[in-house]
Amino acid sequence: MNAIITATELASELAQPAAPVLLDVRYQLGGPPGRPEYEAGHVPGAVYVDLDSELASPPGAAGRHPLPDLEVFAAAMRAAGVRTDRPVVVYDGGQGWAAARAWWLLRWAGHPDVRVLDGGLAAWQASGGAMSIDKSTPSAGDFTPAPGALTLLTADDAAALARRGVLLDARAAERYRGEVEPIDKVAGHIPGAVSAPTTENVAEGGTVFRDASELAERFASLGATPDAEVGVYCGSGVSAAHQVLALAVAGIPAALYVGSWSEWSADPSRPVATGAQPG
Repeated sequence: MNAIITATELASELAQPAAPVLLDVRYQLGGPPGRPEYEAGHVPGAVYVDLDSELASPPGAAGRHPLPDLEVFAAAMRAAGVRTDRPVVVYDGGQGWAAARAWWLLRWAGHPDVRVLDGGLAAWQASGGAMSIDKSTPSAGDFTPAPGALTLLTADDAAALARRGVLLDARAAERYRGEVEPIDKVAGHIPGAVSAPTTENVAEGGTVFRDASELAERFASLGATPDAEVGVYCGSGVSAAHQVLALAVAGIPAALYVGSWSEWSADPSRPVATGAQPG
């Protein structure tokens, strides 16, 4: 199943009787909540989902965006009309990081048909898609999470994978090298991890994914191929979900370390590497 959908394809599907459930997950790290932007205009029929409160638990020892409480997540998805037998499309207002987090959570929790709008709201508007200020009130869904459909890594799993497979660090290269750390307690990377900034999944200045063949070539140059064991982490498990999505577009299965660097660096017993090489 394709993990992404174009704006043109989405418009066509929304016009069908069995239209997909549409989730708006606009979010800015450290910025204001996305709900006011949603209320000012969204894709018709979309329901707003809050990343911090519905797609993550409060920050703590498990990182800045730990997995959400399953009951909270299930309630949010059912309130948004998510059903197991109905496709879901997710979008945000940026490069797709927040949408990818929702995509990954739903897929990990067992939903069989979830896609991200390629290019997000910018692509929808560029295609001439209509906007609405009406609040959507869908019928309650029936989605019940059944975790485990996608591979989830613990800190120990990530450390082991870096030694035997390919562990991609999705943060900016300067954070990977340990030259700067604007958010977390320690600068550097997990020993053995390979730098692979999420921002390179899209064309510079854009929001649409690079072609699948181009993504596959990019990941192959980093050692990530369909027959390799691949994992991804970032700062708090959000941009890394976008990397997992990009890998899926390229035909490469990958596991996600949700705790990511925010969990790893909070534990002083865990080793830290710096510099341009995996270490």
